Amino acid sequence: MDFLTLASQRYSVRKFKAEHLPADVIDKILEVSHVAPTGCNNQPQRILVINTDESTEKLKKCTKCHFDAPTAMLVCYNKDEVWVRKYDGKNCGVADACIVATHIMLGAFEMGVGSTWVMHFDPEAMRKEFNIPENIEPVALLVMGYPADDAKPMELHSQFRNIEENVVYDTF
Repeated sequence: MDFLTLASQRYSVRKFKAEHLPADVIDKILEVSHVAPTGCNNQPQRILVINTDESTEKLKKCTKCHFDAPTAMLVCYNKDEVWVRKYDGKNCGVADACIVATHIMLGAFEMGVGSTWVMHFDPEAMRKEFNIPENIEPVALLVMGYPADDAKPMELHSQFRNIEENVVYDTF
């Protein structure tokens, strides 16, 4: 399918079948994440794959927004490897992780895997439950799995502002 169709049809799945994703599907999703662009191609992303009953129980201690997903990926970045803008010291770790997370969601959808980007999670609880070192910064939790037969987009999924409200040319 063309990219606009893929991006338009993908939606946040909040109801999943109760089966973990097979390793070969996870590997294909991770391949898509691996080619995501990052600042100066430093590739600081780190992805924690959560795909067992034990690890999903740990996840439930860190967020109420798990939607009983059988699989999840926590997209992080290594603070020691991010590109830093010399003019103001801003680093691109969050942007890099967000680009990687977007690649994961779109690639997964193309493979029939639904996902939801969850920001409502406790990073310190994640650190504790999954032994995440201090130099690794959690950014985006993607809960995922095969959509339940009755899964559907939220009511507001296809409602957008006029593009003229979001785009300006030359000056604000």
